[in-house]
Amino acid sequence: MNDKTMTLQESLQQFHGSDRFFQLPLIKTRFTDGIHYLAEKAECFWLVTDASVIAKSLRDKSYFITIDFKRLSEEEREEKQCEALIQYSDGNGNLYETHRYHVTDFPLDDLRLFFVNDTLMLPSEY
Repeated sequence: MNDKTMTLQESLQQFHGSDRFFQLPLIKTRFTDGIHYLAEKAECFWLVTDASVIAKSLRDKSYFITIDFKRLSEEEREEKQCEALIQYSDGNGNLYETHRYHVTDFPLDDLRLFFVNDTLMLPSEY
């Protein structure tokens, strides 16, 4: 893990609650200060958009969605034929969808996000 990644992980821990919300105009999803920081520093607005679109589509299954990004090990990559997975669940063991990413430049190896009330947030902001 490089210094930039470690700094990003440490910085994300400082977010608790949110003073303001940002919005994806096309789909009307709100996101918090922590998500905005993550998207800017990790250059991953793609993750905010993808997670929002999929989580919104799952609202009829659960009002609370957990979004788990995981970069796979070399062995898992060969087995699953992709570099990373994002899994969408209710946080209680009910997995709704898994999306495979063949290539990603996302700097973290894993990350959990929450989606509730049309708002994407870090767990510490819930």
